[in-house]
Amino acid sequence: MALATFKGGTHPPEKKELSKDSPIEVLSEPEKVIIPLSQHTGAPCKPAVNVGDTVKKGQLIGTPEGFVSAAVHSSVSGKVTGIENVQLPTGRFSQAIVIENDKQNEWTNLKDNPDYMNLSPEELKNKIKEAGIVGLGGAAFPTHVKLSPPKEKPIDIVILNGAECEPYLTADYRLMIEKTSEVVEGLKILMKILGVKRGIIGIEANKPDAIEKMKEAVRGIEGIEVWALKVKYPQGAEKMLIKATTGREVPPRGLPMDVGVVVQNIGTAFAIFEAVRYGKPLIERVVTVTGEGIKNPKNLMVKIGTPVSHLIEFCGGFKNGIGKLVAGGPMMGFALSGLDVPVTKGTSGILVMSDSEVIHTEDFKPCIRCGRCVDACPMGLMPSMLSVLGEKGFYEEMKEYNLFDCFECGTCAFVCPSKRPIVQFIRLGKSLVKP
Repeated sequence: MALATFKGGTHPPEKKELSKDSPIEVLSEPEKVIIPLSQHTGAPCKPAVNVGDTVKKGQLIGTPEGFVSAAVHSSVSGKVTGIENVQLPTGRFSQAIVIENDKQNEWTNLKDNPDYMNLSPEELKNKIKEAGIVGLGGAAFPTHVKLSPPKEKPIDIVILNGAECEPYLTADYRLMIEKTSEVVEGLKILMKILGVKRGIIGIEANKPDAIEKMKEAVRGIEGIEVWALKVKYPQGAEKMLIKATTGREVPPRGLPMDVGVVVQNIGTAFAIFEAVRYGKPLIERVVTVTGEGIKNPKNLMVKIGTPVSHLIEFCGGFKNGIGKLVAGGPMMGFALSGLDVPVTKGTSGILVMSDSEVIHTEDFKPCIRCGRCVDACPMGLMPSMLSVLGEKGFYEEMKEYNLFDCFECGTCAFVCPSKRPIVQFIRLGKSLVKP
């Protein structure tokens, strides 16, 4: 049977062998955590604590402001020592709660639900909202909002994204291997909330053991299928995943719900299970620390707000000279300016690239009209024209080439022989013109 896929894309070196065989380890708790109040798409949270307050693990410290927002909880017990502006992995700044860890590990009261599948869809959704769960694939969109489509857009398929097509990253892979049943339970909860009868788990074919474990876990469960996907970047992007598994095409500027689909990440499904079953808020996540520049690549369960320096130290420190430090993967991640940046809900990986791996684009060349970026673009755009217009400052004209259909996957920049910073030109254009 042919593997499911989409048109376009590329094949960057996978580099998953560095960390794929490293089981998830629980990272030791840091001396302090820095927990941003804006680590999700939408409105920032309002502080729910004051400097000097004592907080417990799992306690609400950030109250959502607006419908598209997500609650923020303390990942440790201790004393609030500051409320200050900090830099996020994306480079933006946000207000953050600084908590000095007392190492007492004292939890706030959590409500256990052994019979969680007997709860109503609305009750299940409220538990997800109260836990502050967001998409853990990178975009960090509040999950309860995604699970509240308008009545005129009914959902009939839920897809779990196990593609993990970004090079280097193996956090979702390890969750599928080690927390298989919990991930499947998370999918079942999603299906009940949305009232759908069909669930799909899409996994790239370079993870055959994860595919087998998932198939074994869903055997006998009616309506849930496991799909093997062709190994190609960006196979894990929502629109590509939907096209590959269902044949449906999300319209330009549209959303998955426009074609009756909701897509959730593997890590999100695991967090949903823990929230619904144990009442546990999203205070930690699996982060892959990897790359040619780190001594001991690992997959770590990390408390939200942990400084990146603590992860690096736990993995043995640097080697081979640091070329670049990236939050996320090499294709869509963000270069970090320092080690004091905190891990957020959307931090799927910390990538340490050696000097030899980094391609510097300061002296990029003119576009040679080779068309490689056009062939590779999964959205069928003309990245060459978008980059030239962006470089020359013709930002309004970029809209004529469907500027806002680009989801910045980086495929164009990867295949460009002139090493043009195409994604940066596109981001600049988006920031300067209205949709």
